[in-house]
Amino acid sequence: MDLNVVWFILIAVLFTGFFILEGFDYGVGMLLIGRPEAERTQLIRAIGPVWDANEVWMITAGGASFAAFPHFYASMFSTFYMALFLMLMALIMRGVAFELRGKIDNADWRTFWDGAIIFGSFVPALLWGVAMANLLQGLPINAQMHYVGTFFDLLSPYTIVAGIFFVLLFAFHGATFLSLRLADERLLLDLRKKSKCLGAAAWLAYLAFTILTAAETDVMEHTSGVLIFASAMGVLSAGWEFARDGRQHSAFTTTAVTIAMTTVGLFVALFPRLMVSSLNPEWSLTIYNAASTQNTLFIMTIAAVIFVPIVLIYQGWTYKIFKERIKTV
Repeated sequence: MDLNVVWFILIAVLFTGFFILEGFDYGVGMLLIGRPEAERTQLIRAIGPVWDANEVWMITAGGASFAAFPHFYASMFSTFYMALFLMLMALIMRGVAFELRGKIDNADWRTFWDGAIIFGSFVPALLWGVAMANLLQGLPINAQMHYVGTFFDLLSPYTIVAGIFFVLLFAFHGATFLSLRLADERLLLDLRKKSKCLGAAAWLAYLAFTILTAAETDVMEHTSGVLIFASAMGVLSAGWEFARDGRQHSAFTTTAVTIAMTTVGLFVALFPRLMVSSLNPEWSLTIYNAASTQNTLFIMTIAAVIFVPIVLIYQGWTYKIFKERIKTV
C-alpha cells in the first residue's frame, strides 16, 4: 500500500467534507445580508448547533496536511500568508459574532455582529476559491520549495473568477440547506426565489471557471479531471431545476454533490502534485518530495482508522438530533 497516495486521498476527503459542511455555513452567513432582524435570527438559528463542528474539518485537514506533507504545509502557509491572515481574522470575527450577537438586547448591537457574520462568511469563501485555483494554476516556487512571489501574484482573472464561483456556489448551497431547516413559509418562498437566481449565477460562474481552468492550467491532460468538472456542471444544472421546482432535498443533495465533485476534480487534476511550480515543473511539490517518513505515515494511518469513524458517527448523530425545522419565536 502506498501510504503517500492514501494520505493524499484522505486529505482530499477532508477538504471535500469541509467544503460541503462549511460551504452551507458560509452560504447561510452571506444570505443574512439585506434581511430584517427577525429573519436573520432564524437563519442563524438554523446553523447555530453545527457551524463550529463544521469548522473542525478545516482544522483536521490542516493538521493532516502538516503531519503527512510538512513541506507542502510550510510552503502553502508561506505562499498564502496574507490571504490566510485575512481569512483567520474573518473567521475570528465570525465566531465571536455568533457568541455575542445575543448578549445585549439591542438592535444596533445585533446588526453589527450580523454584519461580522456576513463578512466572516464571504471572505473565506472567496479566498478558498482563489487558493484552490492558484494550487492548480501554478505558483512561483523555487527549487528549495520557497514561494518567491507576492500577495498580488495570487490574484489573476482566473483566480478571481474561481473565488466568485465559490461564493456563488456556497450561497446556493446555503439556500438549499435553509429550505430544509426553516418552517416560515413566507421566508421559504423568498429563499426559493433567491435559489433560482443563485443557481443560475453559480452555473454561469462554473462555466467561466471551467473554461478558464482549461485555458490556464494543464487540467486537459487529466481526462478524469475534465470528466468530473463536466459532470459536476450537469449536476449543478439539475440542482437549479430542483430548486425551481421546490424539490428541497434533491436540491440540497445536488449542491453537495457538485461541491464534492468539484473538490475531487481539483485533487485529481493535481495528483500526484500538491503545489504546482510555475517556474519549473520539476520544482513542484508532490506527495513524495513533500511527505513525512513512512513510519510517520504508518502511525498516522492507524490513528485515522480508529478516530475518523468516531468523528463521522458523532457528527452524524449531531445532525440527527438537530434535524427539526426552526420555528419562528
